Amino acid sequence: MARIHLCFVWHMHQPFYKDLVTSVYHLPWTRMHALKDYYGMVKVLEDFPNVHQTFNLVPSMMVQIEEYAAGKATADPFLNCAVKPSAELTPAEQLFVLKYFFQANAGRLIYRYPRYGELYDAFQRAGSDPQRARLLFGPQELTDLQVLSQLAWFDEEFQEHDPEVRELIAKGRGYSLEEQARMARKEREIMASVAPVYREFAARGQIEISTTPFYHPILPLICDSDIAAVSHPHVPLPSRFQYPDDARHQLKTARDYIEQHFGLAPVGLWPSEGSVSDEALSLAAEAGFQWAASDNGVLAQTLHKTAGAELTYRSYLWKHGGRELRLIFRDHFLSDQVGFVYSKMGAAEAADHFLDRIRANAQPLASGGAGVLVPIILDGENAWEYYFQNGRPFLRELYTRISHAPDLDALTVSEALNIDQPRELDHIFPGSWINANFDVWIGSQEDNLAWEYLLRARKKFDEVSSSVPEDARRLAFEELLIAEGSDWCWWYGPEHQSDNRVEFDTLYRQHLTNVYRALNVAAPDELSRPILMTQAEYSHQPPMNPIRATIDGEVTSYFEWMGAGHYRSDARPGAMHGSRNTPRDLFYGTDGSSLYLRLDFDGAPEFGGIELRTRAGKFALLTDPGIERAQKRIFEARVPFELLKVSKDEPLSFQVALMDGSGSLEPIPHDGWIDLTLPNA
Repeated sequence: MARIHLCFVWHMHQPFYKDLVTSVYHLPWTRMHALKDYYGMVKVLEDFPNVHQTFNLVPSMMVQIEEYAAGKATADPFLNCAVKPSAELTPAEQLFVLKYFFQANAGRLIYRYPRYGELYDAFQRAGSDPQRARLLFGPQELTDLQVLSQLAWFDEEFQEHDPEVRELIAKGRGYSLEEQARMARKEREIMASVAPVYREFAARGQIEISTTPFYHPILPLICDSDIAAVSHPHVPLPSRFQYPDDARHQLKTARDYIEQHFGLAPVGLWPSEGSVSDEALSLAAEAGFQWAASDNGVLAQTLHKTAGAELTYRSYLWKHGGRELRLIFRDHFLSDQVGFVYSKMGAAEAADHFLDRIRANAQPLASGGAGVLVPIILDGENAWEYYFQNGRPFLRELYTRISHAPDLDALTVSEALNIDQPRELDHIFPGSWINANFDVWIGSQEDNLAWEYLLRARKKFDEVSSSVPEDARRLAFEELLIAEGSDWCWWYGPEHQSDNRVEFDTLYRQHLTNVYRALNVAAPDELSRPILMTQAEYSHQPPMNPIRATIDGEVTSYFEWMGAGHYRSDARPGAMHGSRNTPRDLFYGTDGSSLYLRLDFDGAPEFGGIELRTRAGKFALLTDPGIERAQKRIFEARVPFELLKVSKDEPLSFQVALMDGSGSLEPIPHDGWIDLTLPNA
């Protein structure tokens, strides 16, 4: 039987958090993930020399890591507040520490360290209100929080093997100023270790370094934003943004950066968010890239058929307009199993499940004698904070099995393409890894407003840039390129929620403001106002995509409820009794066979039952044996359609009501029904 070639591509990316004018870093996540993920994800391969992988490095992320490693990121208030003696923190800095230093996964990062968990519990007892919590946190509590909030993000390699880090963790509490300073020094050491480990493993041939356009833009939309209407007809669109030369520049500078800093020009490209179009691929080929990757949902739309293993587990040769490029398409399901599901399983169990599924998919193909190429492509950082010990036990179990398996090997993408016979494609369907369209980044009111602001700034640059000094012109253009990045519109619109949405909004508008200032032109007043819409007393966003959530009472990931319907309750005093029993948000959706429900509350609710009401009857969500449910931080339920006895020929009309001892509270919605159109069989 032919061998199964596993192609892991780990995408390493963070937004550009730095304001180029002030040099201030507005969020800490590049630094935090550099501490926790980027070094160890490569270093772990040292014990598995036959496991080869591809790491996709985004230049705008690496630029920030370089600054931290060199000690030049001096205007990072998160870092400065972490290393400053607690007795010297101003009241505003104390509030800053309390607001931001608990932004971590509670189960895996915070409670792993008992003292950090104690401090978090105290913060929660204060209602997660920094003003109230400040009364409970003296200098020692603040010092412990400063130190532990950083150590919790230290890479497993350093936690296990660095004597100084092990000593800091073992102490656990009561940290001194000297120990706080040691923590800060170790941070810089870890940051300085990131780029060299990639150079080392690339030089020995165990990893391949691919890249993404410099500031992570959605290339097809930069080339022509109207392409979004091809993948989603009739989607509301902003004024047309069409700057293919900007896309060309983002590609060229990314390739140049990797060559200059890692010694070899990359031949592989993960287009931001797997977003492709014929025009974008043509520019990539023009820039010198030899292969690119996307999602098998895009492949399915391209071929007009379901992209199962027989279509996904192979390579392609895209030829269009005189250009050509090798393509692979990620196994969406298995990549997402690693990203969002296996964190809930034991390491060995998850590794076995993963490889068993691959073998089952590949066996019919491999039995014919041809090699099978299995692309597994996903985020190489954010998933691990949901895993035990940052996912390293899982990776070790997985790599051990691959190393010992006679039917498996793990290759870089280029290695796999050298031995795989491609199938030709004469075009590509425009889309991303998310639902084979661009809806996350364009189409909603917030997204479209962000694009309008970007277009106005881009036009102003064309209008006046020739009249300003060259250094000012370069600064304005760089800020435009940053604003073209995908991350800003990731947080606009209804799809995603974050504690840092306000900061993302502020920074996006600041980048555009800097364009005007560099051009010596007054910035429009609109940039001083949030793009984020003020939440109405009640709002309702119908479902955009099918969903299939894990019913565990937790927000497992940003993605499991992405595209769900979202009903936010009236928050006016007295509405729905004005109690903490009132759900703040109702999310709902379907996978075609079940209704999924999620309730979010502002506090700890007190109720005796939850009732799903349809026009045909009522169903007790907490007690009906046919309903899967879970309640922890949130309430989630899966209700099979066969239980509801609904016809797919008409919408499902429903309400959700909480029950107390005296009867029901007001339902959601309190006036009328939510209508869910069921997909065709």
